[in-house]
Amino acid sequence: MTDHVRRVQRAYPQLYLACHVEHTTRRRAHGLSDRDGSVLAHLDELAPVAAGALARHLGVGPSSVTAAIDRLEALGLVERTRVGRRAMLRITRAGVRHMQAGSVLDTARVEAMLAAVPAARRDEAVRGIELLAAAARAMMRKRANRRA
Repeated sequence: MTDHVRRVQRAYPQLYLACHVEHTTRRRAHGLSDRDGSVLAHLDELAPVAAGALARHLGVGPSSVTAAIDRLEALGLVERTRVGRRAMLRITRAGVRHMQAGSVLDTARVEAMLAAVPAARRDEAVRGIELLAAAARAMMRKRANRRA
């Protein structure tokens, strides 16, 4: 595992430095706080997320997520539906545009980086990032559950 750790520690900063932009100013320019941007980044267009699960994942109280969702829903960036007593959340197309505009990773730079990957390997590269992100979410959930 040591070689894998070293490789991730070497690769991630290169990716980040190549694509990073000053995001605080960008989010505020679009009327979003850092928390709003974080909420949007954790939502999907197709797979709804329970509001309570999102709050636990972000390590904030349900009332904080509810306040953010109220703002984002009023702006048309989040869609909230009810399944029984649970609020289920999805990002809208407008929300995706706002999330990308306020992302810590510049869309044009990420597109350029992906264009440098051979087309036949692009899905493989993105899937690798998605696998690491899923593992990171699971690790954070586990940590949050231990604290609760």
